[in-house]
Amino acid sequence: MIREILIWPDPLLKQEAKPVAAVDDDLRALLDDMAETMYAADGVGLAAPQVGELKRCLVIDTSPRQEGQKLLHFVNPEIVRTEGVTHYTEGCLSIPGEAEEVERAAKVWVRALGYDGKPFELECEGLLAIAVQHETDHLSGTLFVDHLSALKRELIRKRMKKLKAEKAAERADDVKKAPRHESAL
Repeated sequence: MIREILIWPDPLLKQEAKPVAAVDDDLRALLDDMAETMYAADGVGLAAPQVGELKRCLVIDTSPRQEGQKLLHFVNPEIVRTEGVTHYTEGCLSIPGEAEEVERAAKVWVRALGYDGKPFELECEGLLAIAVQHETDHLSGTLFVDHLSALKRELIRKRMKKLKAEKAAERADDVKKAPRHESAL
């Protein structure tokens, strides 16, 4: 099921996600929904808080832009080591239409539980390393704009508030245009 992606500055995006107690069918259903939502939005990663779930889990698939990759599920991810520095122009599904250069570690090692609930550790480079850092930030209530200057962040915040107002107005218009159903009571 495709879920609605929250748009910043939604306050839920600034909250810290809670650790997941167990990888069960309900969590796998959430992970499946997140992957479907990410693909529908043409993204490479999505964290649970972005769809309104304060759970420490995320999905990443950099295969469209990075050869040899596939859909990955991370439950309770923890970056255990970093190496080097790189700069990458990042965007975010919760901040549509915006992209800015962010400094990140060039290489990361992440430890997590997988879709099957089994622990794994993964060494990440390139876009995968960027995506792991970006999505893991979401679990702590941090967005890529938090890595920018206050001026840039405020300009983007104003554009996002305008976008949210426009979307709300469109939804209100859709409701007004919907046919009325008379009750037989």
